[in-house]
Amino acid sequence: MLDDLKSFLLDRIDRRIPPELSALVDAAVHDVNRLGYDKWGFSPAATKRTLLVMEWLYRHYFRVEVHGIDRVPPGRGLLIGNHSSQIAYDGMMVATAMLLDARPPRAVKAMIEKIFQRLPIVNVIMTRSGQITGLPENCERMLAEEELLMVFPEGARGSGKLWKDRYKLVDFGTGFVRLALKMRAPITPFAFIGGEETAPAFLDIKPLARLLGLPYFPITPTILPLPLPARCSIWFGEPMFFEGTGNEEDAEVMPMVEAVKRRIGELIHEGLAARTSLYI
Repeated sequence: MLDDLKSFLLDRIDRRIPPELSALVDAAVHDVNRLGYDKWGFSPAATKRTLLVMEWLYRHYFRVEVHGIDRVPPGRGLLIGNHSSQIAYDGMMVATAMLLDARPPRAVKAMIEKIFQRLPIVNVIMTRSGQITGLPENCERMLAEEELLMVFPEGARGSGKLWKDRYKLVDFGTGFVRLALKMRAPITPFAFIGGEETAPAFLDIKPLARLLGLPYFPITPTILPLPLPARCSIWFGEPMFFEGTGNEEDAEVMPMVEAVKRRIGELIHEGLAARTSLYI
């Protein structure tokens, strides 16, 4: 009975997917088995259903503008940007941009916090749409397979920023640069503008967050996960290439990390200066 209802609902959703959206996903995916999944659990069918919603958010709710998306080089690579928005609307919109506005369209695999893999239903949805736990071995294997990975080096500290700290970058880890060095992958920096305004947080109740096993528990004027309709923009920089093996001492790697962080900061400044409105 439940299986029949599920099949019925999925069929109704699939009928609503425009052919052009379906074609974009088909053009972006590869190495899908006869069951409809790649080796990481990514499902083109599930992605098309998700894209049906994301396209509306992207075009009509957040009204995302993209600058310099042609700077993202083909083949393996890392997309590295600032984190914001409490819930990862920034990552969703960047991944959507790479499907809707990149030519050719690209299916991005995003590195997510381990906590999401422990949440029932959420973990399956994220896996089916290309979100992968950010373990080094996962990242290395995917880059070896010429995948495009998105990483937010600020992690939960970035997505959980309070309003008073909006657009201020916190410390980056060194892992993404070591990964780029080891796998000889270019780093494309980007700035996401508008994420801080989708769910501005004025207080983080840390004791409650610890009790619930969450990285933070924000108090916002929104009813999460419903965001405010902030106008958003994505600013891509030129790809950055670094030489090394990934086994260098921190003293050698940190200048590379700071160079990427500094470039993202410049892109944030550029994006904020170009913004003409927040919600209108």
